Amino acid sequence: MAISVAVPVGEETANRLIEKLAPMVEKLRIGPYNDEKADFGPVVTKEAQTRILGLIDRGIEEGAKLVVDGRGFKLQGYENGYFVGGCLFDDVTPDMDIYKTEIFGPVLSVVRAKNYEEALSLPMKHEYGNGVSIYTRDGDAARDFTSRINIGMVGINVPIPVPLAYHTFGGWKASSFGDLNQHGTDSIRFWTRTKTVTSRWPSGIKDGAEFSIPTMK
Repeated sequence: MAISVAVPVGEETANRLIEKLAPMVEKLRIGPYNDEKADFGPVVTKEAQTRILGLIDRGIEEGAKLVVDGRGFKLQGYENGYFVGGCLFDDVTPDMDIYKTEIFGPVLSVVRAKNYEEALSLPMKHEYGNGVSIYTRDGDAARDFTSRINIGMVGINVPIPVPLAYHTFGGWKASSFGDLNQHGTDSIRFWTRTKTVTSRWPSGIKDGAEFSIPTMK
């Protein structure tokens, strides 16, 4: 579970965010599964690695600025491993594949928004709707965001809005999978066999009881 698109509001905020993010992405420690100090390991398959690298190349072709390039990462002793270094894109726009596609790799895209309404509209219009977060000191902005956003899980000053097990986990729109969410009350409903009874009653005792068999009338 990770949010792969950051939307800073205003040029000043965006510039400050990129300035902070770039060295953090560059310093990410990548290692094998048994490296307890690693920030992340290899991607799941060779096909996934090829797909992720292809999307990074596509982002450059479409005009995004690759601030941190992790495509050439190699780990000594694991040269044939399916590793991809951390990548940071800036100046990403909603028409680009790296914005529209769930990459499932160590790639963060920064989309610059001129104002709050533009920032809010981006996840609202996106095909997927699993998780979203807002960072703000303004309680009114937080309330407005959570009430209007059409995303299944929302964080306020929380980077990954995955709730505890007694809350439902799941997205909206194309991020929804199956009929129910995985946790919370929906998990009980999943293991419950329901029974549907459809009834239609004629006039009963209020009109007087009948004790004779209908065919004997």
